[in-house]
Amino acid sequence: QVQLVESGGGLVQAGGSLRLSCAASGSISSFHVMGWYFQAPGKQRELVAVISSDGSTNYADSVKGRFTISSDNAKNTVYLQMNSLKPEDTAVYYCHAKKYWSNYWGQGTQVTVSS
Repeated sequence: QVQLVESGGGLVQAGGSLRLSCAASGSISSFHVMGWYFQAPGKQRELVAVISSDGSTNYADSVKGRFTISSDNAKNTVYLQMNSLKPEDTAVYYCHAKKYWSNYWGQGTQVTVSS
């Protein structure tokens, strides 16, 4: 059973930075895609950024130029570096991994950006 454990969330002032980590219980090289999603209160879960097994990345328009997704296969960890944070980035951030037809989710980590 795959487990994804997020960490790194917290409270930060607008303009600040945070780095989220997603540690997988197995080799992340076995996943086709890994990514980060966020869900604000009362809203649907939305894509933030994804990284494919070939290293290609894709970002939501709202975070382009501010957020960077990366992976470390040796540590089985995917990161989300978040810079120039805005109050509208406040949400629970979830790690996601996809292997064939299976989808895996972490428990989420809260990010709160104060104005």
